[in-house]
Amino acid sequence: MVAEENGRASTKSQKLGKENMAVTRASLFFPPPAMVSPIRFSRHDAPQPFNSNRYSLPRKPLKITAKSEKTQLSSRKTNPRTQTQIESDDDDGGIPMEDIKIIARFKSRHNYIRVLEVSRRATDHPLAGSRLLLLDAPGNIHSISFLVKSLTDTYFDVFATLPPILPSSGPVAILGFGAGSTARLVLELYPDVIVHGWELDPSVIDVGREFFGLHKLESQYKDRLFIYIGNALTAAVKDGYSGIFVDLFSKGSLIPELQDPNTWEMVRRRLAKCGRVMVNVGGSCVEAENKRRDGKVVMEQTLAAMRTVFGDQLHVLKLGKRSSEDSTLALTGPLPDRKAWKTAIPHKALRHYVDMWAPF
Repeated sequence: MVAEENGRASTKSQKLGKENMAVTRASLFFPPPAMVSPIRFSRHDAPQPFNSNRYSLPRKPLKITAKSEKTQLSSRKTNPRTQTQIESDDDDGGIPMEDIKIIARFKSRHNYIRVLEVSRRATDHPLAGSRLLLLDAPGNIHSISFLVKSLTDTYFDVFATLPPILPSSGPVAILGFGAGSTARLVLELYPDVIVHGWELDPSVIDVGREFFGLHKLESQYKDRLFIYIGNALTAAVKDGYSGIFVDLFSKGSLIPELQDPNTWEMVRRRLAKCGRVMVNVGGSCVEAENKRRDGKVVMEQTLAAMRTVFGDQLHVLKLGKRSSEDSTLALTGPLPDRKAWKTAIPHKALRHYVDMWAPF
C-alpha cells in the first residue's frame, strides 16, 4: 500500500513457482520503463515465513494502525483467572489477542513483515474476518483483505473511486503496491483499467502471492496487471499514466521525498493529459518508528509540497471520527461534477466518498 526507502531499489529478476510464467505485455501501447520488467519471484528465493505455531503471541497488546483510520486490534487486558475481557482506560474497541493469529513473521531487507488473521469471532470489530499485512514495528496496516467481501472500509475504498474521473487513455500506476489491496478493487470494479503496480520489497510481493491471493489475481487479470520491483518514483510509461495512486510509507511514515515539491513535479510529468493523482497522506493515525516523524506534521508538509505544484487544483478528504484518528487523502485536478462522478462508480457503497472531498 507500500514501504519505500530512498535510493534502495531492488531490480533483481526472478521467476515464480510451478508455472514458471514470465509476465509479458499484451499491449504495445503502454510499454514499461526501460531496464525494468514485470517479474515473478520463487517462493524459495524469499525469506521463509516463520511458523506461527512455534512462537507465542506477544505478552503486550498488539497495537495495529490502519493508515486511514486508527484501528487497534487489542487494547484490552485479559484476566488470566477468568479469561474475561477487562477494558482499559484507553480502550478503543480493541480485539483480544486470542482472536488474532500470526501466520507469517520475518524481516526482509526493507521491512519487518507480519501477516495477521483476525478471527470472525470478533464480530463487533470492523476487522473481523480479515487478513492484514504489517510492515513496520508500530503496526501500521499496509494491506487488508476479507474472505467474504471486497470492500475494506478503509482508504483503499476511496482509492477505488478514482478511475471514473480519469482520461480513458493510459494505465494507472500504484506506487506502493503492498499485497495488492488497491489493485484488487480497481481490477474488479473497472474491467477496462490496466494496472501497473510498483513495490520496493520483493518479499512483500511474495507474501501477497502466498497469503493475499495476489497470484490468483495475476492469473485472472494477466493482461491487465503488471508488477514491477524497484523505486516507485521512477515509474513511467510512454504518453503517461491516466492516474497515479501514491501510498508510499517506510518505517511507519510517509517517505521524506514526498515532502519535496520536486518529487511532485516529477510525478506530475508522469501523467497523461488530464491525468490525476490520489495520495494517502496519512495523519495523526499513522505511528512512525521515529517519534520525530509526527504523522500529522508529515501530512501537512506533504500537502504543502503538493500545493506548490498543483496550486488550487488540490482537494482533500478526511477520514476518522476523532482527532487521534485523523487521516487524509489528497486528489489533484479540478473537482468533477459530483453527480456524474457518483453515477460512474459501479459500487453504490463507495459513492458517499465523493461528497467528502473539499478544497485544500
